[in-house]
Amino acid sequence: MPTPSLRDQPSRFPLYFELLLWALYVGVYKYAHYVEEAGRLHQPERANFPYPQLIGFAGLATLYVLPYYRWLVPTLLRQRRYTLLAGASVVYLWWGIKLNTWLAALLLSPVAAPPVLVHFYYSYAAESVRSLLGIRNPQLALLLTDLLAFGCVAFVRVAFEQEQRRRLVERDHLALQLTQLKAQLQPHFLFNTLNSIYGLSLAGSPETPRFILLLSELMRYVLYDSGKDYVSLTEEVAFMANYFEMEQRKYAEARIVFSTHGELAGRQVPPLLWLPLVENSFKHGRHHFSDDASVVATLTVTPGQLHFVIENDQLPAPPAAPAARRSGGIGLVNIRQRLHLYFPGAHALTLSEPGGRYRAELTVQG
Repeated sequence: MPTPSLRDQPSRFPLYFELLLWALYVGVYKYAHYVEEAGRLHQPERANFPYPQLIGFAGLATLYVLPYYRWLVPTLLRQRRYTLLAGASVVYLWWGIKLNTWLAALLLSPVAAPPVLVHFYYSYAAESVRSLLGIRNPQLALLLTDLLAFGCVAFVRVAFEQEQRRRLVERDHLALQLTQLKAQLQPHFLFNTLNSIYGLSLAGSPETPRFILLLSELMRYVLYDSGKDYVSLTEEVAFMANYFEMEQRKYAEARIVFSTHGELAGRQVPPLLWLPLVENSFKHGRHHFSDDASVVATLTVTPGQLHFVIENDQLPAPPAAPAARRSGGIGLVNIRQRLHLYFPGAHALTLSEPGGRYRAELTVQG
């Protein structure tokens, strides 16, 4: 079963989307735009891929958007300062593209090849300097496409960051809920078991030492191993076997059976998953008053599925009142909550009363 840490790793989609946009938009669209501009000065010699150096110029001339979509937009969006974001975007982009293009032209003009690019870089540098001193922006079309393209990158990054934070909050909330549920279950289990020991001690039963030893093993598991998110199925089954042995020693004449079918090794389950169903059967079973009663449980393990069934004989209902269905109390409420948290949409719990017996059937996928 996957662990929450694996599911909550940050998505790489924003990075892939960003790289793809740089490759297609800057490496293809803006390169083609600058080739067209250079073609007005001189007819390209290679029609298929003229002036490959202009790819570098397109990349350098677009670097001004990096702090915009990686820092400015995410910061103001997180602070919900939308008016400031709109104003800052206009000011930053309007003059940023002018300054960036001028610096890119100055940087590449000494290594321009072929010579026609010298005139191209010079004209771009001169035009950018003139526009820096005024309001006019000769690169308004590119500015708008830059805003559209890299604004999308910024919003994708912010959206995925918010989704990641939401998932981390949900994971922490889930962990808190599970901790509370297990803390709720532990004293409930201890209370029920101590009542059983009290009954044996009053009767002076010779089974009391073995009973106390079994209880210590059960409590060690409940107090320490149940603090994990998942335990091995082998450990959980051993815990269940000890629990059934303890009950069998308490009701020696009753038929109390726990069996497993299938391969246990290599599987993991939430700790104490079936304990509320088991406790419920022993609490309400007829074996308290009759030696011919039984509690029978079976765990069937198949690839991708765990199927648990437990049945017990019920006490006859009083003649004057109809049989009251068990509402479940703390135990069944607990297991329903844990199933919803651990196996959302991948479990089925059925409670029924066929032929004077109480039957709980739980199937989980995973």
